[in-house]
Amino acid sequence: MSKKNSSVNLNNKFKDNKDLSQIFLNFKDKLDTQKKDKYVVAVSGGPDSLSLVALTKEYSLIRKTKFYYVLIDHNIRKNSKQEARQVKKLLKKKNINLKIYLNTKKITKNIQAEARKTRYEILVNFCKKKGAKILLTAHNLEDQVETFFMRLSRGSGLRGLSAMKSLSKINSKVSLYRPLLDTKKKFLAKIAKNTFGKYFKDPSNKSEKYLRTKVRNLKKPLEKSGIKYEQIFKSIQNLSLSKTTLEEYLNKISKELIKKKNKEIVINFNKYKELSNVSKMAVINDSIKRLKKNYYDLRSKKINNLMKSLEKLEFKKTTLGGCVFFKKGDNLCLKDEKL
Repeated sequence: MSKKNSSVNLNNKFKDNKDLSQIFLNFKDKLDTQKKDKYVVAVSGGPDSLSLVALTKEYSLIRKTKFYYVLIDHNIRKNSKQEARQVKKLLKKKNINLKIYLNTKKITKNIQAEARKTRYEILVNFCKKKGAKILLTAHNLEDQVETFFMRLSRGSGLRGLSAMKSLSKINSKVSLYRPLLDTKKKFLAKIAKNTFGKYFKDPSNKSEKYLRTKVRNLKKPLEKSGIKYEQIFKSIQNLSLSKTTLEEYLNKISKELIKKKNKEIVINFNKYKELSNVSKMAVINDSIKRLKKNYYDLRSKKINNLMKSLEKLEFKKTTLGGCVFFKKGDNLCLKDEKL
């Protein structure tokens, strides 16, 4: 179906606005390339996720595609349960069924990272339950630039500064797809408001104790000085091209050096010592992710501290990312610290 013909299927909230109709058509083209008959959509109630709900609902009217909508209530904020119910009620008015999961795992430190990890665990399990191979999230252009600045502040290398990919594997059965990475937040907010009449704001997004909030507050002064987010986004895309080449090289190294034996990961330590620091970091990160089935890399500072420990002759064992690292003959091994 051509863009010209498909526009007749758009409801008035999309087709009466040139920018919004183009966003939908781009979204449709992206999902068409995935060729899946079912998806799980991560919902929060914010403008970004509600716009994703609106876009997927519109897509389902022109394609025989099933979307499951899931909201994770972390029960961290006082009114989170009430807010989750309000989101469910809002979606129900549009004949959209929202499944709410209450996170029973207590999170007391590194709140945003731990909440994100738990959220993906629940969402991936739901994907498996429904037989959906792709999880959709509403990460947008501003999220991409904020992530770039956050990683820049932490001293990340090329892998980190390339930020988020639109499509990436969470595990062997489920992939994460971010179809709105090139879309500005202001348009997503407009879609959400036009479709649902309102959206919800997470008060934690304004808390200065989180690095992302501090980075978000840089946008106005940066753009006022002439540094536009669209240009930064283009730089991120260019970095991603270089990252693809680097990833191919690092994946080859990881396959050569990393082996899994029973419940342990074994790394050829003699070959590891010959690698560059970038390659060493990749091997360690890949080892942890393979053992713990994590999606995100650890922060470079933590990896660097481990690498320095490994260089010491007296090194015996240490822990990182929920794993115990120890020497066994000519190999560096790691196992789950809970075992």
